[in-house]
Amino acid sequence: MPRGQKSKLRAREKRHQARIEAQRAQDAQATAAEEEQPSTSSFSPSGGSAQSQDEEKPSTSQAQPNTGRYHRTPLDDKAILLVQFLLRKYNMREPITKEDMIKHVIKKHKVHFCEILRKASELMVLAFGIDLKEVDPTRHHYALISKLQRTNDDRLRGEEIMPQTGLLMTVLCVIFMKGNCATEKDMWEVLNVMGIYADKKHFIYGDPKKLITEVWVQERYLLYRQVSNSNPPCREFLWGPRAYAETSKMKVLEFLAKVHDTVPSAFPSWYEEALQDEEERARARFTALVHTGALATGPSMANFGSFSHLY
Repeated sequence: MPRGQKSKLRAREKRHQARIEAQRAQDAQATAAEEEQPSTSSFSPSGGSAQSQDEEKPSTSQAQPNTGRYHRTPLDDKAILLVQFLLRKYNMREPITKEDMIKHVIKKHKVHFCEILRKASELMVLAFGIDLKEVDPTRHHYALISKLQRTNDDRLRGEEIMPQTGLLMTVLCVIFMKGNCATEKDMWEVLNVMGIYADKKHFIYGDPKKLITEVWVQERYLLYRQVSNSNPPCREFLWGPRAYAETSKMKVLEFLAKVHDTVPSAFPSWYEEALQDEEERARARFTALVHTGALATGPSMANFGSFSHLY
């Protein structure tokens, strides 16, 4: 089989597996929510097709759902249980530790702790748009980190796990991949691969079309506008001001990379654009600090020309 076809088949199988595991993780979160009676919500993502840009850019036009059967392993089962455990710990406002994960979930599989944790972390990103990160390497304490940063500290606080975060990250990712502006047709091609359709109710998102074209537009995450001089008339999506405020191109690219088990630099042109965006953001933050008098503007700042030390 030609190399390109093998790559597409592998990518399709990965998306199919991710959708199955993400749905199971969402079901686990719903179960945990019922048990603990929290008021949190949750999201799901996984999006766009993709190898690295060197092989082939993600192709929405050729991507099709994989109908093959996915065989779960015992480690997959443990990862799903671990996701449920992590969400329950979060809902109960209890610390998340390696010791508790091994004691209550992983148990005799502790030799595979790193692999199970990796799988669970991927599911958390795919299902809810949040990362699991070790915040205290000495005591092995972990925290849930949102891909949407609402404060200077992106660790989740209060009732912040929402069911649409992963899907929102996917939508923002598609816009970024399409040159920061995606037509309605492009958007639904990707979402259809994920089993999300404009004319069908979704068991997690309800009415996806209303969510994307109305709710997130009203919340200023998205801009939804008529394409000028289009014939026949069509509409397009762009990032809204709230998306720019709460996430970044680099975070979206990290999300895409995690979905496809690679690193952001595997997508060279998007990675370069994301780096440029990070530098522009750093420059804007610095300028704002100067204007507000938070930084001195004396001779010591005169030769400030590089922002690389801020990263």
